[in-house]
Amino acid sequence: MTETLDTATETDSSEHRLWISRGDLVSLLAATALLVAAVVAPLVGEVEWRINIFALAPPLFGEYGPHAGFGTVAAVLVALAVIAYGPPLATRLSWRLTIFTTMATALAWTFSLAMIDGWDRGFAGRLIRPDEYLAEVPGVSSITGMLDEFSSRILDFQPNSWTTHVSGHPPGSLLTFVLLDRIGLGGGAWAAVWVVLVGCSAAGALLITTARLSDETTARRIAPFLALTPGAVWMGVSADGYYMGVAAWGIALLAIAATTTGKRAVIAGVGSGLVLGFAIFLNYGLVLIGVIAIAVLVIARRYRAILYAVPAALAVVGIFAAFGFWWLDGYHLVVERYYQGVATLRPFSYWGWANFASALCAVGPAAAVGVGRALRPRRIRGREAVVLLALAGLLAMVIADLSALSKAEVERIWLPFSVWLLVATALLPRPSQRFWLAGQAMTALLVNHLVWTYW
Repeated sequence: MTETLDTATETDSSEHRLWISRGDLVSLLAATALLVAAVVAPLVGEVEWRINIFALAPPLFGEYGPHAGFGTVAAVLVALAVIAYGPPLATRLSWRLTIFTTMATALAWTFSLAMIDGWDRGFAGRLIRPDEYLAEVPGVSSITGMLDEFSSRILDFQPNSWTTHVSGHPPGSLLTFVLLDRIGLGGGAWAAVWVVLVGCSAAGALLITTARLSDETTARRIAPFLALTPGAVWMGVSADGYYMGVAAWGIALLAIAATTTGKRAVIAGVGSGLVLGFAIFLNYGLVLIGVIAIAVLVIARRYRAILYAVPAALAVVGIFAAFGFWWLDGYHLVVERYYQGVATLRPFSYWGWANFASALCAVGPAAAVGVGRALRPRRIRGREAVVLLALAGLLAMVIADLSALSKAEVERIWLPFSVWLLVATALLPRPSQRFWLAGQAMTALLVNHLVWTYW
């Protein structure tokens, strides 16, 4: 297993004396410069270029409009509580209670932020718009029929084309909301509850993964940052938060399978394959979660879990294929559909780098500084678990960016990858935790109060 975080940091005494180093300042300034450039560039570029960005609050997909709501006070109180009590509680609570407390706090934080925009606009009405999943649910009379005809309805400009979000994702997303409706949990409010609950549970999955691959002490360091992530702005309510939660639990199960033996390893490995196999039927881009899965195996230095996970994942692919949906066909049609819309006009010369400014708003300054620390050569050579996990998340984002299939809106689209950057906050010195938590809270509060986010 890798060298523990505390042991590794003892070799650099300067990091114990200075809670914000010169390197941290460089990382913070670089992140700030990136964000400022992404905001300013559309204001000074050519008119046609500015129009074709198709974002009214670049680099975020939303519209400027200062506002507040009855969630404002609650969000501020949650933030203050985590800043004041999060770090000490993360070290004192039992491990199991730490996991549940982190997930519960993330839930309170996410719901409070959503309520800044109001019950309808911020929560219950998010997934019922004409371009969203629930608009198609009433038309699905047969699940097997839906799967069989799914690919034929992906392309635009035909009478029975799926709505924007349904066409842009594999059928697992629509299937989820259809099943919720079938069991009596139909409508926007229940769909939002499902998305937020699964999304916030990702905090527990990341804690388990980090503890398995490093140790509980290291995992406890990231707990307050997982509870107070700025990504909660889009977790409540974007279906990408749901995808993030599913993928995170698939990785957690893989970490368990790679760090244990016997029957438990087999069960966890098969479970990981089933969960990650289903994940790629929620979002085509989640094939890139494989980058993080590889990092897990490299850190654990055990690869037997592949023998259990891969066949299970292929079984999921086979089940969907048996009911008429072949993943590769859907993917190629989605690429064609993508360029039937505004993606043809959106300039990669802007979004190719501004995407990372968008993602920065979802991970916050603490993650940016943590990643800066993770990029130090000695840490990479040391193969510290949190370093490799964070860099794997970053690599997945880079690959997604270079595909040119995520021009804009990545503050939500990249949540399944960007959330792993938060594990790098374990590298921040303990005395600085409250300072960086305040930065995380301010990021989310400013975004949610200054921008009417669309998703």
